[in-house]
Amino acid sequence: MDIFSNLALGFGVAFSPENLLYCFIGVLLGTFIGVLPGVGPLVTIAVLLPLTFGLPPEGALIMLAGIYYGAAYGGSTTAILLNLPGESSSVVTCIDGYQMARKGRAGAALAIAAIGSFIAGCFGTALIALAGPPLTAIALDFGAADYFSLMLMAVVFTAALAQGSLSKSIIMALVGVLIGLAGTDVNSGVRRFTFGAYGLVEGIDFTVVAMGLFAISEIVRNLEHSGSQEVATAKVGNLMPSRQELREAGFPILRGTLVGTFFGILPGAGQTISSFAAYMIEKRVSRDPSKFGKGAVAGLAAPEAANNAAAQTSFIPTLSLGIPGSATMALMLGALMIQGISPGPQVMSQHPALFWGLIASMWIGNLLLVILNLPLVGLWVNMLRLPYRWLFPAILVFCCVGVFSINYSTLDIYLIAVFGLVGYVLVKLNCEVTPFILGFVLGPMIEENFRRALLLSKGDLTTFVTSPISAGFLFLTAIVVIAMIVPALRKKKDEVVLDGETG
Repeated sequence: MDIFSNLALGFGVAFSPENLLYCFIGVLLGTFIGVLPGVGPLVTIAVLLPLTFGLPPEGALIMLAGIYYGAAYGGSTTAILLNLPGESSSVVTCIDGYQMARKGRAGAALAIAAIGSFIAGCFGTALIALAGPPLTAIALDFGAADYFSLMLMAVVFTAALAQGSLSKSIIMALVGVLIGLAGTDVNSGVRRFTFGAYGLVEGIDFTVVAMGLFAISEIVRNLEHSGSQEVATAKVGNLMPSRQELREAGFPILRGTLVGTFFGILPGAGQTISSFAAYMIEKRVSRDPSKFGKGAVAGLAAPEAANNAAAQTSFIPTLSLGIPGSATMALMLGALMIQGISPGPQVMSQHPALFWGLIASMWIGNLLLVILNLPLVGLWVNMLRLPYRWLFPAILVFCCVGVFSINYSTLDIYLIAVFGLVGYVLVKLNCEVTPFILGFVLGPMIEENFRRALLLSKGDLTTFVTSPISAGFLFLTAIVVIAMIVPALRKKKDEVVLDGETG
């Protein structure tokens, strides 16, 4: 009965006029952002974080969550109609979605994407409601050593699952931790990494780092491409799929939902990996794999369901454990901190209206996405005609004004420029930014729990392995590290042997 009373509380919060408006604004803005190439949910949430300062915590989180899963939905529209993914997770949607559009089934493709997204989103939200309370109850029994090991595992998992070189990802995570520790040490009062700048005494604000790494660097990267995008839309036509298409989409939607759920809960995996995994599974189980790439319904339905299921279920570790599974979830944790709420399992017990109101708003938001987006397909496509040279100055001005309004410090404006340059360089060096931002968010909490565990154990390092929970997390971390290192060492050994034989 507790879950029903909690959901009643949540829907009471979500159905208030103010929060309904915030939910509507979030999904509408998120869809708009998902449609526009070059501006994703990371950039949008980073830019809009200052706007949440004056909002109540419930409204702020509901709006930002709407932007997040709205963008996951919006990226499919241009992927189907223009073969142009609005988001990286929509790349797989282009393969068969665009081919369906070329065959005159654009309307059916959009409807199948909407149905798959809605089912996956509702399933993911239900899973949050069911899994959140027991996970939170377990986490409340965690000690300092357990939290340290859990957060360390989250950072290592993210570095291991990130795209590109493992060594680069680990370095990015460590650099993020170091920058997160900048400022005055709470225990000793020593200033660390401030370089004599008074503005860094309290550390580097999360919003500054987020805006620089995502918004500013994305602007610079997009300005490299001066050419204008040709917009040649496919005719949408009837939005109703045929019975045969609905039958073909049924099981792929269910399988994609399960795949997306798994990767959404897993720290560092994210929507892009879940979409590709769902597509490959469908191709493997299909009786006729040759249809894929030529307009297969399963090749569209499964990745779209996986994409949205991952978007929803990534909230489970974020809300229940205070562990962000992706860079976007790290921004959501940053929004909580801005509101003065410490992330972790105590959020549900101390702020039940926030926790359950956010969950209830997700069901409302998924329904709004279906109601709003299919009739507005023409509007979203026309948005692509907006030149980027008109868009980026507004984003830049908004970033500067928003950052300055935090501490009224000009140093923060210089810092977003520095982090923007850093983000651009990291992209050019094929370094993943996600481990960096998770290291920045979790670094101070890792240090705090490490110190607390040592204080409680009087400096005994074995406390991290004598606790069964902590030892379990460290064991999983070691397995992941070994699983990533061993193949790399074997490959290097084979290359040395091959060079010796050819020499």
